Amino acid sequence: MVDGTAAAIDFYTEAFGAEELFRIGSPDGRVVHAEVSVQGSRIMLGDAEGPYFSAPTTVGGTTVGLHVFVEDVDALAQRAVAAGAELLQPPADQFHGDRTAILRDPSGHVWVFLTHVEDLTPEDIARRARELLL
Repeated sequence: MVDGTAAAIDFYTEAFGAEELFRIGSPDGRVVHAEVSVQGSRIMLGDAEGPYFSAPTTVGGTTVGLHVFVEDVDALAQRAVAAGAELLQPPADQFHGDRTAILRDPSGHVWVFLTHVEDLTPEDIARRARELLL
């Protein structure tokens, strides 16, 4: 949920290259439900409403991260920052075989964008994780 779905869709289009799939409006002008696609990943959103559907900006932050695989995380991060996203972690190769960047959008949502760069077995990932923790 976001404060201002129409503005969020505009931002996601500019920053992430999202494609708006559709939106459903209410008689009072709110967006009840909308869907966008970011490189094949469907994201659903709508205007914040009531105690169960609050936006991060109204509750002091978010407790979830939206993970989306993309073709080129470096290019997406650069584009998103130019559009106004806050870069929390620049693109970097990770122990699990993906290159990731972490961004916060103007609505307060945290996005983890990933590009797969290396095929690993579960054992390889566990070993690398242990090595990082030592």
